[in-house]
Amino acid sequence: MGSLTSSRCRTQPESLMFGVGFATLHCCAIELNSQNAVYWANRSIAHLKLEEYGSAIQDASKAIEVDPRYSKGYYRRGAASLAMGKFKEALKDFQQVKKICPNDPDATKKLKECEKAVMKLKFAEAISVPESQRRPVADSINYQVESQYTGARIEGEVVTLDFVKKMMEDFKNQKTLHQRYAFQIVLQTKEMLQKLPSLVDINVPNGKHFTVCGDVHGQFYDLLNIFELNGLPSEENPYLFNGDFVDRGSFSLEVILTLFAFKCMSPSAIYLARGNHESKSMNRIYGFEGEVQSKLSEKFVGLFAEVFCCLPLAHVINGKVFVVHGGLFSVDGVKLSDIRAINRFCEPPEEGLMCELLWSDPQPAPGRGPSKRGVGLSFGGDVTKRFLQDNNLDLVVRSHEVKDEGYEIEHDGKLITVFSAPNYCDQMGNKGAFIRFEAPDLKPNIVTFSAVPHPDVKPMAYANNFLRLFQ
Repeated sequence: MGSLTSSRCRTQPESLMFGVGFATLHCCAIELNSQNAVYWANRSIAHLKLEEYGSAIQDASKAIEVDPRYSKGYYRRGAASLAMGKFKEALKDFQQVKKICPNDPDATKKLKECEKAVMKLKFAEAISVPESQRRPVADSINYQVESQYTGARIEGEVVTLDFVKKMMEDFKNQKTLHQRYAFQIVLQTKEMLQKLPSLVDINVPNGKHFTVCGDVHGQFYDLLNIFELNGLPSEENPYLFNGDFVDRGSFSLEVILTLFAFKCMSPSAIYLARGNHESKSMNRIYGFEGEVQSKLSEKFVGLFAEVFCCLPLAHVINGKVFVVHGGLFSVDGVKLSDIRAINRFCEPPEEGLMCELLWSDPQPAPGRGPSKRGVGLSFGGDVTKRFLQDNNLDLVVRSHEVKDEGYEIEHDGKLITVFSAPNYCDQMGNKGAFIRFEAPDLKPNIVTFSAVPHPDVKPMAYANNFLRLFQ
C-alpha cells in the first residue's frame, strides 16, 4: 500500500498544485516521511490557496520545527499571518527569512512591504480619535450635485425602484453614483439596521416563497444574474443575503450599494446578515477599503465600517430555519435568546459567540476541532443536531465556504452551505447557488448557476500591495 501511495503522489498532474488535490497529495507524502520540511511547507501552500490560514500556519510551523533553517517555512507562515491581518507576527517571520537568505530580492521586497503595513497600523493607532470626539461623516460629504452629472438621482428622501434600476444599469456600464446619493443610501440603511435585534425573525406566509443567497464577494455581474434568474427583490420576492457582500471581487461597492438601495426601497424585500468580511480588518486587506477610497472617498470608509457593525448576526425563518454566515459554537446549550442578547455594535472579536457565528465551519467528524482558518472552530453533525433540538429548529443554513456546486448538504441533511459567487476570484471554477424556501413546509429548493462575463477588472484590484505579492 505504501508504494502505491508513493506512486500516486508522483504521477498526479500539476494542475492539482493549488487546491484540495494538492493538499491531499502532500498528506500522503507527509505520511511517508513526516521529517521532510519541504512536504509540510508545500502543503501549507495549498492551505493558503484554500484560505485555510490557520492550517497553513500549523503546517509552516511544523516545517520550521523539522528544519529551523528552512526559509520557506517562515515564508509560508508569514504569508498566512499577513492574510489574517497579523502583521506583527508576519514581520517576525519575514525578518527571519531575510536573516537566512540575506541576498534574496523577493524576501527583501516582502519584508519592506510588511514593515510598511506595520508602520501604517502604528501611525493609525497614534492619530486615532476617541469615538466621542469624532466628527460625523455627514459633516464632510459633498451634497452639491454638479449639473453635468447624468447618473441616477434620488428625488427627495424616497429610494424608488426606478432609481435602483437606473443605478444598477449605470453600475453595469461602469459609471459611478454621486457621493450625495451614496451617502443617503448608506445613512438610511444604517438607521434601519441599528434598530434591528442581533437575531432577526422572518415570517414567510403560507404559499409564499423566500430566497437565501450566500457570499457574493464583490461579484456584481453575478449578482445581476441572480436577479435575472430569480427576480428583483420585492415584498412578493424577498431575499436574505447571508454576509460577505464585499472584498476580493472588484465591484464590491456596486454590490453593497445595490443591496442597501433595495433595503431602503422596501425593508421587507431584503434582509442582510453580517459576514466575517464585513469588518475593518478584512476590508483593509482584501480590497473593499481601497475600492471605496478610489470610487467614492476616504470619508466613506469609516461610514461603511459603522454600518457593518449594525448588521444582524443571524436570522430564523418561520421559527424553523436558522441562517447564519459561519456556524455554531464551542459550547453546547446556546439558545436563540443568547444570540439575540449579543451586543453586535463593534468589530468582530477573536473569540466568543459573535466570532463563532461569523467564522466557524462544519466538519465531517463528530465533536469539535480547531478551525482550519485560525479563527472560530470546526463543528460536527452531533453539535448541529443538539443545537437544532435545543432550539426546536429543523435546519441550519450557512455560507462562508466555496463549494464546487455552489452548495453542499451535510450533517445528515440538517446543514446546508450556500455560496453565491461562481468562479470565485475568477479562478476556482465553482458554480454559485441560492436556496428558495416555500411556506409552510420550507423544503429547500436549491438553484445553481454559472459565472457570467464581467469587465476586465481583476479580482483583488484594490487589495493591499503586500497581499497582492502573494497572489
